[in-house]
Amino acid sequence: MDLFSSIDLEPARQRIDELTQLIDHYNYEYYMNDTSLVSDFEFDALLRELVDLERQYPELAHPNSPTKRVGGEVNKTFRQVTHRFPMLSLGNTYSIEEIEEFEARTHRLLEGIPFSYTCELKYDGVAIGLTYRHGQLVQAVTRGNGAVGDDITANARTIPTIPLRLRGDYPDDFEARGEVVYPFAAFEEMNRQREAEGETPFANPRNAASGSLKLQDSRECARRRLEFCMYFMMLPPGTAVSDASPLQTHYGRLQAAREMGFKVQPHIRVCANIDEIKAYIDYWDKERWNLPYGIDGIVIKVNQTPLWDSLGMTAKSPRWAIAYKFKAARVATPLESVSFQVGRTGVVTPVANMQPVWLGGTTVRRATLNNADFIEKMDIREGDTLFVEKGGEIIPKVVGVDLEQRRPDAQPVRYATLCPECGTPLVRTEGESGYYCPNQDGCPPQIVGRLEHFVSRKAMNIDTLGRERLDMLYRAGLVHDVADLYDLRREQLIGLGTEEGGTIQERGAENILAALAQSREVPFDRVLFALGIRYVGEVGAKKLARYFHTIDTLMDATVEELAQVEDIGEKTAVVVYDYFHTDSHRRLVERLRAAGLQMALAETRLSDTLAGKTFVVSGVFEHYSRDEIKQSVEAHGGKLSSSISGKTDYLLAGERMGPEKRRKAEKLGVAILDEKSYRKMIGEDAE
Repeated sequence: MDLFSSIDLEPARQRIDELTQLIDHYNYEYYMNDTSLVSDFEFDALLRELVDLERQYPELAHPNSPTKRVGGEVNKTFRQVTHRFPMLSLGNTYSIEEIEEFEARTHRLLEGIPFSYTCELKYDGVAIGLTYRHGQLVQAVTRGNGAVGDDITANARTIPTIPLRLRGDYPDDFEARGEVVYPFAAFEEMNRQREAEGETPFANPRNAASGSLKLQDSRECARRRLEFCMYFMMLPPGTAVSDASPLQTHYGRLQAAREMGFKVQPHIRVCANIDEIKAYIDYWDKERWNLPYGIDGIVIKVNQTPLWDSLGMTAKSPRWAIAYKFKAARVATPLESVSFQVGRTGVVTPVANMQPVWLGGTTVRRATLNNADFIEKMDIREGDTLFVEKGGEIIPKVVGVDLEQRRPDAQPVRYATLCPECGTPLVRTEGESGYYCPNQDGCPPQIVGRLEHFVSRKAMNIDTLGRERLDMLYRAGLVHDVADLYDLRREQLIGLGTEEGGTIQERGAENILAALAQSREVPFDRVLFALGIRYVGEVGAKKLARYFHTIDTLMDATVEELAQVEDIGEKTAVVVYDYFHTDSHRRLVERLRAAGLQMALAETRLSDTLAGKTFVVSGVFEHYSRDEIKQSVEAHGGKLSSSISGKTDYLLAGERMGPEKRRKAEKLGVAILDEKSYRKMIGEDAE
């Protein structure tokens, strides 16, 4: 019997309302006031109860229920929305003199009208606009080109500092604008996870935040731990605001927004003159590195909002605001040594070990020197003093050498000739900037790195085996290659461990073996990606799998045949050919086949409706992701091409397709299909 089957509708409604208000309150106190009113266990129990009730009575769920925070919606396209108020960019400057000119011009334009300024931190994130009606979040839109942005409402609901329902007094209709930022701690944790899964880490928090907002699965966005901080309240024209209302000033609007439930930066200040503005800039130029998120400048605005219309706009930006941008932080520190690290694919990366120096809020001891060409171009020599910068990036970068500090007898840095891990002579492929160790099957960091890549989420997704456990298995002599994982036995695993990583217990061993068994169902293209062939990423593996369909056909392919695959290219074709013509790799494939892994693409042919027809796909589609519509074309017998030519039969055109492709198709007489026409062509219901 279901737990809630005996509860009639009204008690269920009351309990849903009670839980919604309670969870909203706990969320507000936690994220806005840094206060935990209940334990994590109690909070999770309340949330689970609400989830169960909403599942039982979906008609009673609030449109902005706190259960939306965990995500779950899948958005294959991001509908474009025209902004009610254009999201203009601010004028930027690195010059205090230009700030003085802005201040003098503002006084001149306002002709003696008294006013003040607000100074606030300029977040290094992604600008979005949130529309609220009757106290409820109804839409979230990215800046886009300033006039049109993407609807990201499902993802925005997962950000805990975006209120879904407002508190207290609020305008009936308004737009909250602000910045989505990635706090440093959450960003670094995510990058550690990405590296553990064999994925490329994000370069900086801003790029990561931007990418997170466009994830198709809102559950993935919820895991990113983004934050939103409001910096504007936009009221529709004609909104009545009394002279005594706090909404008459920008500062007052933000303080009112704080009471409504928004996170508003605590560092905003009202300044009376240029001296106070300069003092604010000077203070935060030094203190910015102590913040938990990135800022790249200060925004100065006229505080009195009725004066904004009087000051007007230029073609690109308002005259009532300006942004002062900070210069990147730079220090000089002596180079003590250069060490060399070996990655999963054998690429050797030089690292500068420097005298510890304080830079941008952290002590910097190491920085990558990228490759041999970088060292040569910079003319880095032993004992040099290096210039190191940290701007919007978290990772410090070597940007130059202080030649005035160079010793007359300084010798050029000698690049390693032998692998620092296994002693194998390093090689360098013509046309590449990096050296690598060719001892794929005997170099420890390459072996463990390949194991780590193999079990990563986008490959075999064996989440019970992290780097520590893989390293432990390798050092214990149980695993030397990925096929050895499938030979592991329960008795080998139980009791295995280290002081740092802990000991594998009986339950842990069973979980490892269960995850390995489940990985036998992973499709062929991901198995191919999991092999870790140099230059073959996730997309390349899919294209090779779709082109050759089976591992045997792929292994027997010539370089010329491999190079025919879209986006593979001759260099990658040679590497793939060499990989599968190495005896040890062929033996590895056979062992994985014997272990039950998928070595052929599942048959997806649905019809021959499109047989003999060549399609070019461009734009964004309502019912398909880009990959899904390409798979659909192939499933109905069609062929895909990346460029339009006289041999193209159809241009399958989605929204936001570039005008150049349309012009070329029209010029060559290629038929242009929209999504609805395509769905009718293959017999799907397009209504």
